[in-house]
Amino acid sequence: MTLTKRDLVIRISSETDLGQQQVFDVVQKTLDYITESLAKGDKVELRNFGVFEVKVRKARVGRNPNKPETDVPIPARSMVKFKAGKEMRAEVLKLPAKA
Repeated sequence: MTLTKRDLVIRISSETDLGQQQVFDVVQKTLDYITESLAKGDKVELRNFGVFEVKVRKARVGRNPNKPETDVPIPARSMVKFKAGKEMRAEVLKLPAKA
């Protein structure tokens, strides 16, 4: 099962008696601020949830599986890394391991 932004808005709206549009606006604005901060290279830390930060992957040489003799240069690039907080890790560890 996947939790979508829409599902989140509906659940929060029903639990808080706020209108769905109000909740949607708050959720969207929160995500926009997180994105904006990451785009500036800042770290975003949400206590008990986790930390988002931008990491730069080094340039490297890859291989084309269809033509292994051909080197393919892969440029350096920025990516977002997420590290789960203590409480989230504890909840996820309660899940049974899949075979």
